[in-house]
Order: sequence, then structure tokens, then C-alpha cells
Amino acid sequence: MKKLTKLFTEDLSRRRFIAGAGMTAVVAATAGCGGSDHTMTNPPPPTTPTITDADILNFALNLEYLEAEFYLRAATGSGLSSADTGASAGDVTGGMAVSFKTPAIQQYAQEIANHEQEHVRFLRKALGSAAVSRPAIDLTGSFNAAAMAAGVGPSFNPFADENSFLVGAFVFEDVGVTAYHGAAGLLTDKNNLAAAAGILATEAYHAGTIRTLISQLGDPYLGYANKISTLRATAGGGAETMLDGSHIVAADSNSISYDRTTDQVLHIVYLSPTAGVASKGGFFPNGLNGTIKASAS
Repeated sequence: MKKLTKLFTEDLSRRRFIAGAGMTAVVAATAGCGGSDHTMTNPPPPTTPTITDADILNFALNLEYLEAEFYLRAATGSGLSSADTGASAGDVTGGMAVSFKTPAIQQYAQEIANHEQEHVRFLRKALGSAAVSRPAIDLTGSFNAAAMAAGVGPSFNPFADENSFLVGAFVFEDVGVTAYHGAAGLLTDKNNLAAAAGILATEAYHAGTIRTLISQLGDPYLGYANKISTLRATAGGGAETMLDGSHIVAADSNSISYDRTTDQVLHIVYLSPTAGVASKGGFFPNGLNGTIKASAS
């Protein structure tokens, strides 16, 4: 942990932030040499912002905030404590304790809630003063909008009962797995890569549990999950395996878990399935915090 904290502190001292959407072109002016005779100089290539490991792990921290708030509220009725959210934390809208009827499912919910809370704490401790605060999170309007867009219905409350909770959890877990897989190729320090791989493995256990339970439920919940999967595929570049009686694991033809770029993940969590820049909306009404918060397209 000390190595990670030291790394992020050193990263911050070297970071160069570029304002705006992320790319700035510097164009040389023309110089006159008498009359209308001008000499043009070619503009230098545009520069792109330097993305550090700290930026990437802060992107992951935003997603962990979302998962932790969802699971903690479902399992306990309360979200993260102020000690775990940062000095300028955004508000969380919605969420309540689920009236579980099946002890095993309640136990799963509590265990996953504990894991997501620890992921938040781990990343915040590793990032130190570089850790972003929790952004504003919407757990009400976002699910209603997702249900409408997916064709599930005009509204959806994942806290209504344990079966609805499983469908709500399905929304997040597969996204988390693909996001960490996609980030693996962007991390430059092997210690950070090892930590991210460890979190990915835990998220994959979660996803496998949720996918198995939903498959056992059958319709209408299985149908709801597959409609959500279709919506995610549209927003996030495919990377989906539909659930049925013989398919549980989400993986490609080589049985390798899918990965997503940060842009694709942003389109999903912002509920922005169409092409174009996505900068806020959905589960993050004001956008993410940190450097990686808007898609390029």
C-alpha cells in the first residue's frame, strides 16, 4: 500500500493537466513578406493530455462509489460514511434496504456490499490526496431511464424485492469486469496492475453469482436482464453474452472475459447509447470526478 501511495504522490507532481475537452492544437500565424506574398508554417500536431495510473484508478474509484452505494443501501439501508466519500462528495438519490426473503441472497448482498466498500477504501488509501470525492449518484431516475430505454417498462425499482435487486446488480457487475479488464492495458506500474487484477477477479466472482441466480429465476427477470444486456451492447461496443439455460459466463469465443474502453464504459453509466460525446447523465447526473470523465465520441 505504501508503494502505491508513494507512486500516486510522485505521479501528481509530474502530472500536466490540459483544460477543455482534451486536445489543443497550436496553429502558427502567417508572416507577411511584402504585398500579398505570405509564407505559411505547418501547425504542430495536436497534443493529448497525459493520463497517469492515478487517473485510471480514479476512474475506477468513481465506479466503485456507485457499486458501493447501491449494495450498501440494498443490504443495510445506508450508504458509505462521510469518511469514505471525500471532502466534496456529491449527493446520492434513492436506494433503500431490500426486504430479502431468501437468507442466502441476503447474505450475498451483504458480502458484496462489504467488498465494494473495501474497494472504495483501498483505492482511496492508495491514491491518498489524489483520490477524487464521490460524485453525485442517482439510483432512482437512472434505473427508470434504463428500464425505458431497454424496453423493460416505464420504471424499475431494484430495491422493491430481492429478484428486482438481482436485476439491478446485473446492471453493474458485468460493467465492472469489462472496465477493469480494459484498464489493465493502460496501467504502467506492475503493482497497480496486480491490484487492479485482484479487484477484477472479485468483481468477476460477483458477476458470476448474480448471473447464475438470475438464470435460475427465469422469466420475467431473465428477460429483463437480457434486455439490459442488449442496451449495454448498444452503448458499450457489444461485449455481452446473453443469459440462457446453457450460458452463464460472459466471454468471447476464446473464453476470455470481455473488455471495454473508458469511452464505452462512460456511454453505459451515462445511459448514452448513441454516438457523440457523453459527459454526464444516467447514474452520474453531474458526471464523474477526475480527469477521465467525458468520452471522446
